[in-house]
Amino acid sequence: MQFKRIKRDISGILLLDKPLGISSNQALQIVKRLFQAAKAGHTGSLDPLASGLLPICLGEATKFSHFLLDSDKSYRALVTLGSTTTTGDAEGEILKRSPVTTTPAELDVALKKMMGDILQVPPMYSALKHGGKALYEYARDGVEITREARPVRIHDITLERFEGNQFEIVVSCSKGTYIRTLAEDIGKLLGCGAHLGGLRRLTTAHFHLDDAVTIEQLEQMSLEQRDEALLGADAGIEDLPQVTIDADSAFYLLRGQEVWKSGLSIEGVFRIYTEQGDFLGIGEQTSRGAIAPKRLLRQTA
Repeated sequence: MQFKRIKRDISGILLLDKPLGISSNQALQIVKRLFQAAKAGHTGSLDPLASGLLPICLGEATKFSHFLLDSDKSYRALVTLGSTTTTGDAEGEILKRSPVTTTPAELDVALKKMMGDILQVPPMYSALKHGGKALYEYARDGVEITREARPVRIHDITLERFEGNQFEIVVSCSKGTYIRTLAEDIGKLLGCGAHLGGLRRLTTAHFHLDDAVTIEQLEQMSLEQRDEALLGADAGIEDLPQVTIDADSAFYLLRGQEVWKSGLSIEGVFRIYTEQGDFLGIGEQTSRGAIAPKRLLRQTA
């Protein structure tokens, strides 16, 4: 007889340091199993060749995961000059080799040109969908799909090291930025080609890699210790304004009704709490000044 695993109704956000060699979804499934969680989702894919911060939302926290998906990120990237690959990273086959004569001054100019609002053509080896199928699936079949250039923003690039044909940078960027494509575009500017040699995500929104735990650490913990490692379901939306409502208002709001709050004047969505500090979900202000529920936590008896 097959043993049926008990799924727990657990909610919160885990800051995971994803290791090399597994996909974000594989990391998610490991975390979900370790927590015996009924529901879980991650907040932005990292390739198997990339490591670092991967916030994972469990249970009710998944209702707010899109805020983290849409947030700014930062990475430490190792770029190899003088060769391009089929995938844009070290996993692919070498397409072309070129001599590297780049000086630090030339690299500095190229990095400055990549700052600000730029257009990127998503790589074929990416999880972007075309006709319901990931681009990397077409790429593995040798099919090239025409991709539209997309606007992204590079907030900052800091050169950490430049030795021989490799340099290391820390990049702060908007959602949807492909660091592989950034590396290739820098190589084109320098005229020698380049590919991504390594990648580690440092931050997602206000979360930092220093606060993350590894899968090995999780495996050594008891279930209670794992639960203690979770942040609240509202941890990913701390940047949103906060509104506190009384018990009567909370009663009606949780039943999907609009409630009145005097003196309220907030554009966009905001977090809603009870006077005891319990997080209820997010809402928005109506044209007549009331609070309308937008996405609320499921209430348990």
